[in-house]
Amino acid sequence: MILSNKSINLAIQGSIFTDTSAKPCIAVSPVEHKAVLDTCDALVKKELAEIISLRVDSKGRLDLEYLEQICASGISLLCVMAANNEVGNIYPIQAIRQIAQNYDIPLLCDASQAVGKIPLKFAEWRITYMAISAHKLYGPKGSGALVVSKGYHLKPILFGGGHQNGMRSGTLNVPGIVGLGEACRLRQLEMEADEKEIASLRDKLQSILLDKIPGLVVNGDPNSRLAGNLHISIPDIPNSAIIARVRSHLAISTGAACSSGVETPSHVLQALGLPNNLIEGALRIGLGKFTTEQEIDQAANLLSTVVSQTRQVMV
Repeated sequence: MILSNKSINLAIQGSIFTDTSAKPCIAVSPVEHKAVLDTCDALVKKELAEIISLRVDSKGRLDLEYLEQICASGISLLCVMAANNEVGNIYPIQAIRQIAQNYDIPLLCDASQAVGKIPLKFAEWRITYMAISAHKLYGPKGSGALVVSKGYHLKPILFGGGHQNGMRSGTLNVPGIVGLGEACRLRQLEMEADEKEIASLRDKLQSILLDKIPGLVVNGDPNSRLAGNLHISIPDIPNSAIIARVRSHLAISTGAACSSGVETPSHVLQALGLPNNLIEGALRIGLGKFTTEQEIDQAANLLSTVVSQTRQVMV
């Protein structure tokens, strides 16, 4: 029972260290969470692994033909998230796993953003490693899990106790485990209906904003994204100007929630090759099962009013 950040570190480091015959090579989607990218960067700096970056288009969609070429060339591990935490893209994990399996390559799937929102069939799709976080499906913060397929074993990166089949030492967070389990049970019951309602509210908000804010751009793949994600750009206004004016009324961010406070351009939007004005004007809006239609109307009115006022000041 571990947080997804620690799960990802264990899966990446624990899997590549099982094969010391040659320097491991890891293929990584460029829009992965920083937990994946920074772990891989650290291994490269220590000369413990080589990294190959996969390709995405301007909507954040993976180039599966190139992914297969990379798998065919021989790699040690493939890292692709189930859904993106910024633009909300949902990735075809079942198809990706099939490609990896054809070349006997283990797959690490960061499912933190997707769990409880879309179906994830770990056993049926034969995913090798899958990381999840409890708070992403309305469970307690501070708990999560790394699911490891039978027949695979990870070398530990923490020592002292040999807990959890020797893969992760440390006293277990029993309340967190119970909370995660209950959250999973409830999402199985409620997910389908909840996500339809959330998508309806998201589409309403998107429609109003597109109508009231000239020039607004919706980022990501509109045909395959999480119901609760709306990622937009207002090209002529820095996102900091919008955040400053709405922060006391509306909780929105400029990028990854766990990186808020770090004033750097989004690596996800940079990977999409978006122009600077779209990156600098990007806003990430999240909806959930407790979001109401009244809140959607209030958010739409507030954002459109603030954008109009800001544009007048900037003229």
